[in-house]
Amino acid sequence: MLAAKVLPLSSSGKKYSSLGRPPNHYHFHPNLNFKPTTINKSQVITLCLQPPSVLDSSSDSSIPPQLRVNIYSESLPFIQKFRGKTIVVKYGGAAMKSESLQSSVIRDLVLLSCVGLRIVFVHGGGPEINHWLTRLNIQPNFLNGLRVTDASTMEIVSMVLVGKVNKHLVALINKAGATAVGLSGIDGRLFTARPNPNSAQLGFVGDIATVDPSVLFPLINTNHIPVIASVAADEEGQSYNINADTAAGELAAALGAEKLILLTDVAGILKDKEDIGSLVKEIDIKGVKRMVDEGKIAGGMIPKVSCCVRAIAQGVRTASIIDGRLPHSLLLEILTDQGAGTMITG
Repeated sequence: MLAAKVLPLSSSGKKYSSLGRPPNHYHFHPNLNFKPTTINKSQVITLCLQPPSVLDSSSDSSIPPQLRVNIYSESLPFIQKFRGKTIVVKYGGAAMKSESLQSSVIRDLVLLSCVGLRIVFVHGGGPEINHWLTRLNIQPNFLNGLRVTDASTMEIVSMVLVGKVNKHLVALINKAGATAVGLSGIDGRLFTARPNPNSAQLGFVGDIATVDPSVLFPLINTNHIPVIASVAADEEGQSYNINADTAAGELAAALGAEKLILLTDVAGILKDKEDIGSLVKEIDIKGVKRMVDEGKIAGGMIPKVSCCVRAIAQGVRTASIIDGRLPHSLLLEILTDQGAGTMITG
């Protein structure tokens, strides 16, 4: 009897340790006539997303029908775990720059929405802003990882994030079969901004003073996907550029989200930043603070882990920093035990 080997999608609710790989799991069927096939989790997720014409048993697919059914079936415990729960996803970085990765992320979102997850999508758009600033002969400037935003730059930020990037993402989600609604932090007073403490150097870079998510509830409750640009205004109507990670974290807390996910350009939190094999698969808040004190979490990773810690402290169950460069990383994070980066818990 021949066997096809598949990595298990366990329902235990815990990620496997980064020190070892999950055990092998075998599926047998007496009528299958095929060669042994080894499939990793990324391939499994890709299979789940293939259109019917590709997965039809009469096609030239090397994956037997019984194996495909088993793959779908093993996703059930994860779907049950998150069905009806709110998941806030922050999108940016490499996954936004690459068309193929962008397509992967959008299809992941639509799939998760179709199986009952309540998705809220928050985005930045740094590369696109830089592109348009350069076209207008405005030199992009940064201070401690934050964009220096004078009045002319703020105008471009609003135009690009709200008018271009946001509507492009809405169109892609709609095309993929879900229904998205584009908003910014200004709409419905979703975010009220205040100046950053370093506003003298940073200009119109803001922090979030308050969050009022009431405008989102009718959308979420009717299975729409809110797509939110990280721009907000203060009580006087002045627009501010808001860090998208911060916006996603504060929104997740205000919504009482089950999970916050940050798509990034790194594998996750590393014990040794020079060693990709030192990925920390799961860590609690105390562990994060200890790694910061030891200097193992530094630079641009500090704002990301800080917003995750703050979100968890305000009631979000878990927060994950995952590798947006990995195709279908969202599905790997939600529908498998192995995940696609680092999960932070309370």
